[in-house]
Amino acid sequence: MSVLDRPAGPVPPAPAGAPVPFLDLSGVHAGLRPELDAAWARVLADGRFVGGPEVDAFEAAFAAFCGARHCVGVANGTDALELVLTGLGIGPGDEVLVPANTFVASAEAVRAAGARPVFVDVRPDTLLIDPAAAAAAVTHRTAAVLAVHLFGQVVDVGELSAVASRHGLAVVEDAAQAHGGTFDGRRAGSLGHAAAFSFYPGKNLGALGDGGAVVSDDTALVDRVRRLADHGRCGRDRHRHVLAGRNSRLDALQAAVLAVKLPHLDADNARRAAVARRYRETLPGTVHPVAVHPSARSAHHLFVVRVPDRAAATGVLDRSGIGWGVHYPVPCHRQPAFRRWSRGPLPVAEDAAARILSLPLSPTTTSTQIDRVCTALGRASR
Repeated sequence: MSVLDRPAGPVPPAPAGAPVPFLDLSGVHAGLRPELDAAWARVLADGRFVGGPEVDAFEAAFAAFCGARHCVGVANGTDALELVLTGLGIGPGDEVLVPANTFVASAEAVRAAGARPVFVDVRPDTLLIDPAAAAAAVTHRTAAVLAVHLFGQVVDVGELSAVASRHGLAVVEDAAQAHGGTFDGRRAGSLGHAAAFSFYPGKNLGALGDGGAVVSDDTALVDRVRRLADHGRCGRDRHRHVLAGRNSRLDALQAAVLAVKLPHLDADNARRAAVARRYRETLPGTVHPVAVHPSARSAHHLFVVRVPDRAAATGVLDRSGIGWGVHYPVPCHRQPAFRRWSRGPLPVAEDAAARILSLPLSPTTTSTQIDRVCTALGRASR
């Protein structure tokens, strides 16, 4: 029985001593190798490598998975965000509210659309966008707010939508880290006006290269995004370009790979949740996991903790052969490329950036590996 065929449940034991990978993509793919080989052979035989039936099938399946009407496959998650903003008519002269604690792509997409990012602080428990901070940052130029579902946890879009509705703003989900996550039982991708997903290989639903998607119930927006992503072509006449578009399309091979992985996503996320539970039960008292909202079911893309001394913690992990990451050590408003749009200090994001640490987490992470990580962190905090 392969790793991915095991029923979700308690994290299994594993031999001690081997390095602990931060992300075990080879283990994830091992159980899917026959299906992936068949997908490659099918695409190779068909010969349609851009668009075609593989892309159509995946778009339909992913829209249904998210609980949305439409999905458009694009080249990557950053493009997906930019295309949504452009499709909504957001551009020069507009402002978009962006949480300071996010990957820089969130801000890059706003700039690529021609708008100005306005950085706002995050909640101290979940490190997700603070609706009160967002409300305080609204001006007459504000056109949208990015609900960034970070670390796998879905933003309370209801609270954010209340702010948006008072000011006539679009709520755009940046769901690059939340494939399968939910809030109040609704999946990421079904909560805002539109959502942008990334299928970068390390995501919970990852391709074997770059890929992304736009998901929405708005038929007109999806049609516009599809045209923008395909050189602005008219759907009825591929030689007629009705918009000044670009080339941002999901290729058939990546769509076929994603279609293989999608049916396993919920089970993989359940295993990630089991890993997260084991961490919470085993971590030393000086290490504090980022909170999960009681109404959210996190996809557990990352397991992020606060540590008292990150240099000491990472040093012990390195010496113990344990992988780790930091997401993210420099808030967006402090990045050199975006400082000009900073409106001052954002203390919650800045404090978190100095102390957060991401621990190993994969569907294949074992109880023995978790125990080794927690023992190492205990030594670091003595």
